Amino acid sequence: MTRIDDTSGGARNAVSVRGLVKHYGEVKALDGVDLDVREGTVLGVLGPNGAGKTTLVRILSTLIRPDRGLATVAGFDVVAAPRRVRRVIGLTGQYASVDEKLSGRENLYMIGRLLDLSRTEARSRADELLERFSLSEAARRPASTYSGGMRRRLDLAASMIGRPSVLFLDEPTTGLDPRTRNEVWDEVQRMADDGVTVLLTTQYMEEAERLASELTVMDHGRVVAGGRVDELKAKVGGRTLRIRTADPAEAGPLAEALDALGVTGLAQVTVDRDGGVLNVPVLSDEQLTAVVAAVTARGVTVSSVSTELPSLDEVFLSLTGHRSGDADTRENRREVAA
Repeated sequence: MTRIDDTSGGARNAVSVRGLVKHYGEVKALDGVDLDVREGTVLGVLGPNGAGKTTLVRILSTLIRPDRGLATVAGFDVVAAPRRVRRVIGLTGQYASVDEKLSGRENLYMIGRLLDLSRTEARSRADELLERFSLSEAARRPASTYSGGMRRRLDLAASMIGRPSVLFLDEPTTGLDPRTRNEVWDEVQRMADDGVTVLLTTQYMEEAERLASELTVMDHGRVVAGGRVDELKAKVGGRTLRIRTADPAEAGPLAEALDALGVTGLAQVTVDRDGGVLNVPVLSDEQLTAVVAAVTARGVTVSSVSTELPSLDEVFLSLTGHRSGDADTRENRREVAA
């Protein structure tokens, strides 16, 4: 047995990656990736198509081998001890991988048996998960008759049948309608509440904010940033001060005055003249104080003031230079051919 004990800051890491490299021909899908996922947490891995997210998941789930680097899951080396890793993980890929000729119950029972559960335990576990994922009424129907959302829920149930301690979810809600997406999110949150460690790849900013306690941002096979959501937003370098004037007509002249004073540096104040709302970029507490002082000095009556951090989409744009869906899909094409 090959097991590597890995701790970080006193907290044990369920997943640890160091210097991971993977090539597909001339394309470098992973270019020295480092990341950790602490036990019992949800790590969101953000990135556009081609960023390397799926390659990372496939290596961690032992489906492919890295060209270089080290990766451990639950303390087991994914290259030296792949069977040990498979015993402790669950995996849901981008597309539901269920046998359409089998019923939902038969799908789960089959996977349970493949995981060495006894017949009785496999049946019991299948029924338990069908109930949990609201599939009991359709349990005896062929999976081919299921909707896309039902298949995705069945796929998630299949990944949980062996009671994994680490769960890999590779863009689990791609293509789902908003209602089904929320249902999947609820189930993922329930898994996390049960103590399962989750690595979730996604292109949806709302999904990342809803589910992940920490985030890693990838682009072109590299990790470009990481931390809690609020930490990443702070890295963009500022907040937006929203000032609503009591008289909308005063918003325009106030914006011009703030720009003329230069209290926001090189950033320009934008204004919604109809609503009487100024959006003032501020990079520091000192700048915030100067803006408030300037507004007060002009004697403008203000009906409300609030500050907001950048959106996660703005953070992604700042860190990578493009929005989450703008990159090419070379990684996906290469992996389909692999």
